Amino acid sequence: MKQTMKKLLSLALATAVSSMAVADFVNTDELGGLESLRSVNISEEAPAELMAKVIEGKRYDLEFVEMPPLVPHQIDRSQTDLNANTCLQCHSSNNASKWGATRIAVSHYKNRDGEQLSAVSPDRYFCLACHVPQHDSKPLKENTFEPVQSLKP
Repeated sequence: MKQTMKKLLSLALATAVSSMAVADFVNTDELGGLESLRSVNISEEAPAELMAKVIEGKRYDLEFVEMPPLVPHQIDRSQTDLNANTCLQCHSSNNASKWGATRIAVSHYKNRDGEQLSAVSPDRYFCLACHVPQHDSKPLKENTFEPVQSLKP
């Protein structure tokens, strides 16, 4: 009973502290004039925005060395969890040429110690941790990033 009470008190305290942090965040004067990227007050529930359209088929150039390529197709029906990874149906070394898909990089078949594996490394199994779909979205902030000279077309 005491353990449960302690947990409930801890949860209540954490909730109160986070509520105070949210209240402070809304007041930009207390943060030295910093502003949120949100367009609405975070203490009010805003309506959900429409999902951005996935740009299919167009492949973007890599902007920096070791940049994971963006996904040029829909992934809303894909499954990537402990039981299955549907990306591998098209992108594995065995299937990529059959489907005309980009083959998974050789680096994805190596473990942390650099040892070659016969299957995708568990470290690289969850594709969407690095590879994201291309969306036709308005940027939150203006981007002035320039790729390194050697990667410019």
